[in-house]
Amino acid sequence: MKVLLCEDVESLGWYGDIVTVKDGYARNYLLPQGLAVIPSESKIKAMAEEKARRTEQRRLVREQLEKAAAAVEGAVVEIVAKTNELGHLFGSVTEHDIAEKLRAQGFEVKDAMVRLSGGHIKELGTYD
Repeated sequence: MKVLLCEDVESLGWYGDIVTVKDGYARNYLLPQGLAVIPSESKIKAMAEEKARRTEQRRLVREQLEKAAAAVEGAVVEIVAKTNELGHLFGSVTEHDIAEKLRAQGFEVKDAMVRLSGGHIKELGTYD
């Protein structure tokens, strides 16, 4: 059965794609959950327009994020925290703590924009 995806479905396809799936999967999962609809000319056209709008919106957001990342590149944040004699922090330094310090320096940064690759910082040191 061919269906038109109304959402991104992992391992199946993206919003607006027409995919072929087994009838039971479509009837019992995709259609009732609102993840897909039976394709028609009008639905395909509407989805194509919406997909173009979403793509443009994602492009604009990506540009803004790239500009913010370029502005923050090279910024230094110093966070003071209590430690034990071995250099282990009491608590940890989180993305929120770093974003807060960047905002204090005048950068427009949301907590979600800060990523710590190794998890929260729990020891003294210099980090990138």
